[in-house]
Amino acid sequence: MSVQKSENSFNHLAIHDFARLSSAATGQPLASTSTNPSSQQSDSSAVFFLFTEISSVALGGRVLSVSDDFFAEAFHLLLVEPAPSLKGQYGPKGALFSGWESRRHNPTYDWCIIQLGIPGFILGFDIDTSHFNGNEAPEASVQALFTTEAEDLFPEDERWVELLPKVALGPNSRHLFTIPQTDRAYSHVKLNMYPDGGIARFRVYGLVSPIFPPLTETFDLASVYAGGRTVQVSDQHFGIGSNLVLPGRGKDMRDGWETRRSRVAGHKDWAIVKLGAPGFLEQLEIDTANFMGNFPESAEIHATSSPHDIPEVTEDAWVPILRRTRLGPHRRHYFQLDNVHEVVFTHIRVTIHPDGGIKRVRVYGKRARANEDEITVAEPEVFPNATVSKPITNGIDHIEKPLIACLTGKTIPAVPLTPEGFAAFGHVVQAYNTPEAAPRGIKVTGANQGSAIKYHALAPVKQSYPVEMGAKTAMSVYRASPIDATIGETFD
Repeated sequence: MSVQKSENSFNHLAIHDFARLSSAATGQPLASTSTNPSSQQSDSSAVFFLFTEISSVALGGRVLSVSDDFFAEAFHLLLVEPAPSLKGQYGPKGALFSGWESRRHNPTYDWCIIQLGIPGFILGFDIDTSHFNGNEAPEASVQALFTTEAEDLFPEDERWVELLPKVALGPNSRHLFTIPQTDRAYSHVKLNMYPDGGIARFRVYGLVSPIFPPLTETFDLASVYAGGRTVQVSDQHFGIGSNLVLPGRGKDMRDGWETRRSRVAGHKDWAIVKLGAPGFLEQLEIDTANFMGNFPESAEIHATSSPHDIPEVTEDAWVPILRRTRLGPHRRHYFQLDNVHEVVFTHIRVTIHPDGGIKRVRVYGKRARANEDEITVAEPEVFPNATVSKPITNGIDHIEKPLIACLTGKTIPAVPLTPEGFAAFGHVVQAYNTPEAAPRGIKVTGANQGSAIKYHALAPVKQSYPVEMGAKTAMSVYRASPIDATIGETFD
């Protein structure tokens, strides 16, 4: 095996050392530090809370090839959920395990080549041997390389760089290793185990190498693909905050952010998301997919600008961009934002009342500036005096490349109609895709011999004129002519 040796050192972190790190990530100290692997999920996640699991299947991570997975297939390594115990269950080849397990008596070593979900700068690894006891891999190492080609990778490829040297593993345990941030992004990793055995889960943590559109294009600034990440939460008892910035609408409630039930009047929970780039915000989406009886009653959004991952700002530096607004179950909510015109933000804070679960938060806007090494086709109009929310110590007011102007006038985005977004103006008549998604209080019955669902009284008609006026209730229809405008044009 021919590999390049790196100069990276590493640290092996013990579970009982996680309290300090978890306090920074969740805003509160750990209540306990159990050594039971099944209860270490939230504890160990705190170590890498500020980073992204770039190997996750939720981002498209996948196993490309493996030397041997006779007893348990290697795809289990990247599953999102912790490895369950399958004790006492057997298949044609023997005992069942949720993980990767190879044959016995390997004279050399076993390996697994993994394509990361998104290239990134690597900072650490979680090698989990949960439920492998007596058949765990005794030792492991990790190598990495970067390629943009759709090519077959081989274990003896000379481009493999060692990031984690051979380390000892124990049975039924999670092993977390931190390394200095790599000086380049990697797209693939190779997990080696010596000489054979089983590993339940393998997670690679780092900082995403972001993918940005042109400066003039609106996109989701909070997306994990753009480098967005959740950096602090008040609580993540049932679902971790980092799920908020994942792509898609997920699978079920497990891949959203969900807090425990509160029993205190006036309680609220919150999550802070660092945007992938400083930007001008335009609109926002809150998705409560799969959360039907446990969605928040309402939510509000604030934004600020800070040079730090976790903003070190006073409360008055958080600008309200979405007033407290009621949410509904199992749907996407779209909102226009306040106080965002010609203001650059780096972070948002999502506050939910009093508790509950949210699947995704998407923050649509444009980047405020280009990267130093970025080539743009055409520079938009320069706006050198753009306002930045305080404090402006993150280099935004000292950058070499100028800020990009927000176009004059107010942009009115076209967003889908939802009952919550339209509540200030009236009601919305719609047929929900499932009865559980209807707002609380709406009567739902079967109709048409069970082939239809009736949602009752969605938009009650109210008469507000005095009785003596003899007014009557009627419904009118407006037919409007389209405005002669181009896409992206603004109006005063």
